[in-house]
Amino acid sequence: MAQKSILLDKSLLFAARIIKLNKYLTKEKHETVIAKQIIRSATSIGANANEAIYGISKADFIAKLQISLKETAETEYWLRLLVLSEYITDKEGQSLIDDCLEIKKILISTLNTAKENK
Repeated sequence: MAQKSILLDKSLLFAARIIKLNKYLTKEKHETVIAKQIIRSATSIGANANEAIYGISKADFIAKLQISLKETAETEYWLRLLVLSEYITDKEGQSLIDDCLEIKKILISTLNTAKENK
């Protein structure tokens, strides 16, 4: 249960950082396409993790976490693209990518445990 709480906390804080990034991208850089994509994928990570906690079965739990994992991979892609296209600095991007990778590791660990205990 502790790992789920860490996952929910970290994914919520990460989503809040991405919302701030979205504001910066749209207001300062006038970039809306990637901003919309990254906000959808990044906020979906925690939303699906929260749904997983209240899943109706172990299979439902695993399925929702799989969606969170896919959204994490998509978010990582958009972050790397933002760095490469110089919308954000390497330092800003790396901090967000590090958080994203940490969430990914937690998701993989949780999924592996859930699948082993099926």
